[in-house]
Amino acid sequence: MRAVVQRVSSASVSVDGSVVGAIDEPGLLVLVGVTHGDTPAEAARLAAKLWGLRILHGEKSCSDVAAPLLVISQFTLYGDARKGRRPTWQAAAPGPVAEPLVDAVVAGLRTLGAHVETGVFGADMRVALVNDGPITLIVDV
Repeated sequence: MRAVVQRVSSASVSVDGSVVGAIDEPGLLVLVGVTHGDTPAEAARLAAKLWGLRILHGEKSCSDVAAPLLVISQFTLYGDARKGRRPTWQAAAPGPVAEPLVDAVVAGLRTLGAHVETGVFGADMRVALVNDGPITLIVDV
């Protein structure tokens, strides 16, 4: 399981022109990718890692300051462009495998006390964000 994490001042995700998830205060935008062998235990580890990741101002975590997270599924995190000019998505888990694991990350965060907004799994989503500093991390669990 892989996530790209960005520290943001605000972020939103829209589907068909309607906002489906948004955070309007400093927090994290999290893109989550799932590969074939990922498990619910890894989803729980990722949730805990995201909740405790100390990348907000003053080396604080979301858990320290009750900062919100916007979590969006992103199969392209497992794209492979090493050969040719067209990426392959073979390492990305198919929807029936990936969706419950992305849902498990969200549920794990909420169980820890996080306010979590989400996108719509499998939808053509438009993501808007205001970065809060040059903080972007790749987290693998």
